[in-house]
Amino acid sequence: MAKLDYKQAGVDYDKIDPLKILAQQAAAATAGNLQRHGLHEVPASRGESAYVVDCGDFYLASITECLGTKALVADATRAITGRTYYDQIAQDTIAMAINDLITVGATPISVHAYWAAGGSEWFADTERARDLVAGWKAACDACSVSWGGGETPALAGVVVNDRIDLAASCTGLVRPKSRLTLGDQLQAGDQIVLLASSGIHANGVSLARKLAERLPAGYGTRLPSGALFGEALLAPTTLYSPVTEALAAAGIVPHYCANVTGHGWRKLMRHPATLTYRFHTLPDVPEVLQFLQQQTGSDAREAYGNLNMGAGFALYVAAADAQRTVEIAAKAGVRAWIAGVVEAGNKQVVIEPLGLTFGGGDLHVRA
Repeated sequence: MAKLDYKQAGVDYDKIDPLKILAQQAAAATAGNLQRHGLHEVPASRGESAYVVDCGDFYLASITECLGTKALVADATRAITGRTYYDQIAQDTIAMAINDLITVGATPISVHAYWAAGGSEWFADTERARDLVAGWKAACDACSVSWGGGETPALAGVVVNDRIDLAASCTGLVRPKSRLTLGDQLQAGDQIVLLASSGIHANGVSLARKLAERLPAGYGTRLPSGALFGEALLAPTTLYSPVTEALAAAGIVPHYCANVTGHGWRKLMRHPATLTYRFHTLPDVPEVLQFLQQQTGSDAREAYGNLNMGAGFALYVAAADAQRTVEIAAKAGVRAWIAGVVEAGNKQVVIEPLGLTFGGGDLHVRA
């Protein structure tokens, strides 16, 4: 089977990232508008995973994220098993927003839904609609957030017929303000604790879909464990806010956090500082990601540069807090590893067990 890479699957960050940077530059020019409301932004949040506004006694954080193309996997796998899986991809959608929001130290408080279908008929599938609602509510309850409302447009001609685009916005509070986590304390000697992913999460799905087109049995292909490829892809994204809230309750404020989504392990050097992030321990790679790497012919650079490869979230903590962070995560139901260390040096991610290095020029997410 010929090699298949992320760009062939339709995702080329070299083309996407320049627009993000252009948007960040324009957005930054609007910050002064907050002064009319007696508020001001926290400039260091520009380029981070969530935007932060100083409201006096507390900070307000906000984020909007979409699911991406995972709904297409759910629809195709339903044709094989009869299950809709929309309860699971509902959690994915909320996780995309909440896992970004908590990187700045925020406690999520409310979520809004954006469910844009290709036509009114999409909503007439009662089983699918009920699963979506039930999964959305369950994810909100798991993160102790209120579901405030949302929008359900029927966009014929914009969204493909019988398809849906799922997205969520989330608002959170940083209170007390000492919980703000934007990396101002990040320094050499900090330890990097990686939290386990549950699978592909919602990034790299376009590559997995392209692979499914090449497999004789498609999403019905059996992995070595016997699991269906489609169902393995649909394992819902881990919600990490119970971990960050438990850390806050224990008095541990990370020096920095990163949600490992698009750009894979390159995202671990998202902070603007010139530092080296050296990893000595790798988390276990979920079977579905092992299969994806093998079947697409991806080398380690391609895989770790685009996929989570078992690490869904990173906490950069003081060395004295590292072991306790692992233990607290375990009590919250998430496996964790003290996987690396922050060092003085060039801006780079060094993955020692693989002999792999990503330099600062390999990540362009900031203006």
